Amino acid sequence: MPRIELKSVAITFENRVTGQKVTATEAVNLTVADGEFVALVGPSGCGKSTLLNAICGLVEYSGEILVDGGPVSDHRRSIGYMFQENTLLPWRTTRANGAIGLEVRGAGSDEIERRVMPLIEKVGLKGFENNYPHELSGGMKKRLGLVQVLAYDPAIMLMDEPFGALDFQTRLRIEKDVLALVEQTRKTVVFVTHDIDEAIELADRVVVMSGRPGHVKAEYEVGMERPRHLVENRGHPTFVALRDRIWADLKNELAGE
Repeated sequence: MPRIELKSVAITFENRVTGQKVTATEAVNLTVADGEFVALVGPSGCGKSTLLNAICGLVEYSGEILVDGGPVSDHRRSIGYMFQENTLLPWRTTRANGAIGLEVRGAGSDEIERRVMPLIEKVGLKGFENNYPHELSGGMKKRLGLVQVLAYDPAIMLMDEPFGALDFQTRLRIEKDVLALVEQTRKTVVFVTHDIDEAIELADRVVVMSGRPGHVKAEYEVGMERPRHLVENRGHPTFVALRDRIWADLKNELAGE
């Protein structure tokens, strides 16, 4: 049984002022296996982020979305979502921000300490436990956002261009953290990005979306063994060939805009 399954998913939005309807996605069919890391790439406005919102029940859709064979509403507690923008609370410390999900679920202080502190250390934030968000760099905030999601141990992680605004060096550091944590835990991940290299480096499979209304245009198995080495992989013949094929798909879509 797939961990996530989308069957003919269509999502339409209506402008409340004009009444005009915009179809974001149509006939999206996609399965994600347990423990698989799937990256979605595609032109701006093709519905990538909207699909993440649908998977966790934040937007209405037609068609069917199943999580572990059942409706999304039965599995919301097993889904973690890392947004483009940071969701840190400015009045809470690093430690307290990392604990938000656990607190909502009623975890005690001992469990919070046991789960949050090792993650803070793993992502390189040890020594900043009592700092507030305004005292952290952009990269540190992103790493704390990762702790926030991982602390309550969701089976499924949805990640919506979480590193897009970071500089190259910071991005590599966080991608390395993500790779290590995903490879250790084998969580199921659906990751939205505009960066083809990032998609190939992180994912087991890259799904290319068409222009709006978005649907699945192509899927590519990455086929590179884990653990992976980020920059070094970019010169690998498998990596280069896959990048060229994905870019060819996207160029065709961009030409049609």
